[in-house]
Amino acid sequence: MKFSNKLQEGIFLKRYKRFFADIEFQGQTLTAHLPNTGSLKSANNPGQPCLFSASDNPERKLKWTLEMIKSPEGAWVGVNTSTPNTVVRETLQHVVGKGKEVVGTFADWAQFDEVKPEYKISAETRLDFMIKKKSSEKMHFIEVKNVTLGENGVAKFPDAVTERGQKHLRELMALMEQGHTAEIVFTIQRNDCGTFSPADDIDPEYGKLLREAFHKGLTVSPIVVELSPMEASLSEQKLPLKF
Repeated sequence: MKFSNKLQEGIFLKRYKRFFADIEFQGQTLTAHLPNTGSLKSANNPGQPCLFSASDNPERKLKWTLEMIKSPEGAWVGVNTSTPNTVVRETLQHVVGKGKEVVGTFADWAQFDEVKPEYKISAETRLDFMIKKKSSEKMHFIEVKNVTLGENGVAKFPDAVTERGQKHLRELMALMEQGHTAEIVFTIQRNDCGTFSPADDIDPEYGKLLREAFHKGLTVSPIVVELSPMEASLSEQKLPLKF
């Protein structure tokens, strides 16, 4: 995912009203959109450098969007929750249908032929992606989750209680019981973590459901997102699970 223009660097001042952030830039304070519903635990560090994008859309109330905040240890942390779906979609579009041409992290996806985003499984729920082989009625469902929380080298999800995330796990288990396969891609928007674990201290129910789904066959894929002022992309670095 290439940004339309190179991101500009400022100083992150504060987050407020959930979706607003103040940024110091060239002697002035800018108010930016912060597209993240989580708590930003471990990423909400006032005084740290940040990267933000600008929009030319005259209909937008806020011209700027906060994209990344640098951790005190020096890693960029992507805070825009639209980034994960975009980088996963781009990767799927690149590899699906390529078969044996693709090796490594995305080889399994390459064996499928079709990609359908925002796949409706009920009147209330759409899952992020459905991929399948043309020769089979069996589907593979992919749900994408954004990970910004990192503690002591461990990437964790969620950073706040997520009833929606719990619901998705129950729905994925139901789909697996129907004979389909399912996967959660945890997009790790930081490069300073060596393992992934559910954040049991924040949402123990989510951790319980994730382990239950994993033992029933859910594929859990914590994959690091490569971040720079020019682009964000899904790397081939898959973190070990720490259950």
